[in-house]
Amino acid sequence: MSEIQALILGIIQGLTEFLPVSSSGHLELGHALLGVHGHDHLIFAVVVHGATVLSTLVVFRKDILTLFKGLLQFKWNEETRYVLNLLLSAIPVVVLGLCFRKQIEGLFSGDLFFVGCMLLITASLLAFTYFAKSKVKPIRLPDALIIGIAQALAVMPGISRSGSTIATGLILGKKKEDVARFSFLMVLIPILGANFLDLISGDLTGGEQVGFLPLAVGFVAAFVSGLLACSWMINIVKRGKLIYFAAYCLIVGLIAIFAA
Repeated sequence: MSEIQALILGIIQGLTEFLPVSSSGHLELGHALLGVHGHDHLIFAVVVHGATVLSTLVVFRKDILTLFKGLLQFKWNEETRYVLNLLLSAIPVVVLGLCFRKQIEGLFSGDLFFVGCMLLITASLLAFTYFAKSKVKPIRLPDALIIGIAQALAVMPGISRSGSTIATGLILGKKKEDVARFSFLMVLIPILGANFLDLISGDLTGGEQVGFLPLAVGFVAAFVSGLLACSWMINIVKRGKLIYFAAYCLIVGLIAIFAA
């Protein structure tokens, strides 16, 4: 992998992790266009995912600090309830990842037709949000579980994690700001958990092929673009502009299908 390829893939990961267009789907498209085989570079995927986690921590540092302060009070409060919602939302994707990891990895084979079909599903979910009506009720445990199931389905390349979780939250009638915040914070647990499993399992092969400099370039690119996309996406959700991303996913999905 060259530095230019790492830069492009890092930017793609950083932008599409937060924008509702599927980072996994766009990385598959990027791999196909650049001639890079993603399964040969697991360490690169772990590094750029780590970069987007770091960008999330930076953007939501005040929220995360507030949650920790509330937890350290060791009593039932809003912060404890929120963290419990986050933990519950992670259960579906954790179960799916532990039980069907090999099958999920098999989906990342560069099948543009499959990616295109999944992008059409993302487009449909985002289109439904156009008719969603926001309510003042906060996210409760049942809501967290349903949104978590949406996140689990997004392990398939082409289904946007942020798009599916935000769309599900909006369809459930939750406040736009609350849904966006919850969607970005809930991803921390599964990504950190998946990266930890990769580290202890010894599956992180391919570092020699990738090289240190491409890894560093990819990390910085994903981190900076992730910072911009995360902040941008919060404002987009508040303004209810997801319908434009639905059109984008529809177009890219059709292109991928016909290019397969």
